[in-house]
Amino acid sequence: MERYLGSFKFRSEFRPTTLRLATLILCMLAMPVPAATGQDNSRDYILWYRNYDSPAIRALVELALNKTSEYGDFTLIRSEELSQGRVLRELNDGQSRLVDIANVATSDERENFLTAVPIPVDGGLLGFRVCVVLPESLPLFEGIHNLQDLQQSNIRIGQGSHWPDTPVLQANGIPVITHSRYEILFGMLRNKRFECFARGVSEVMYDLEIEQDPDLLIEPNLLIAYPMPSYLFVGPQDQQTAHRLQLGLERAIHDGSFGQFLKTYYGRAIEALDLDKRFLITLENPFLSEESRYVGRQTLNNLRRRLDILSR
Repeated sequence: MERYLGSFKFRSEFRPTTLRLATLILCMLAMPVPAATGQDNSRDYILWYRNYDSPAIRALVELALNKTSEYGDFTLIRSEELSQGRVLRELNDGQSRLVDIANVATSDERENFLTAVPIPVDGGLLGFRVCVVLPESLPLFEGIHNLQDLQQSNIRIGQGSHWPDTPVLQANGIPVITHSRYEILFGMLRNKRFECFARGVSEVMYDLEIEQDPDLLIEPNLLIAYPMPSYLFVGPQDQQTAHRLQLGLERAIHDGSFGQFLKTYYGRAIEALDLDKRFLITLENPFLSEESRYVGRQTLNNLRRRLDILSR
């Protein structure tokens, strides 16, 4: 389907996502919090290293925790360098406590065995993808304006083997080459194992700043979009941390600091990537829960408004 971003219409109101979100909020309101008794209520939170090293995600977690001082002081700690699949297993197991909090894209499966804080950490931008490419691959993308063009181009997309994006791309008929480690994928791109490393709008600028490789470019004309909310996740038994993060994010939304966070950390990328000038290729995501499908659909419907706000 070929269409420019200007054809979208958007709504400005914020709506609760689902019954699950409403239930979690009620639990937060009813949950007793530590009283100011003079005892030490501080806690260490181990954040997945990929999130800790990301200035945006680390700042958001700190924002949520700082908004909930009634839970006590906190220290944020960098986890060991674990793959995404290992992190999810450790969160679910909860015995070794190698990680307490991780921000990853959601799926129905992940929401079933972990506890999600169902607010998209980047305002929903993770589901909007651009291609990191080598200069010599740019001609391969010329003339691609829609999904059929992309399918027929034989362009291979690199993704993590445990990322929920991988089955989404495959379900839409796009060849995918995978590896379990994010860092290895950049080397695979350099070695021409695939032509496009699809990265989220909210993360690609940071990626390239870290890589510092002049031979890695952002393809200028395509924007691949699919519903893919990115949540904070904790273990299934760690309800207090889930409640604290949820309450902190709700307060940040209410007082405007969440909107300022989005503008601070993602506004530059929105402007630099010229998203409103790209061809939009929309994919279906059949792997979301009902509530996340709603969140993802609202994100797609509100893309123009998000771009306008963040690029001011």
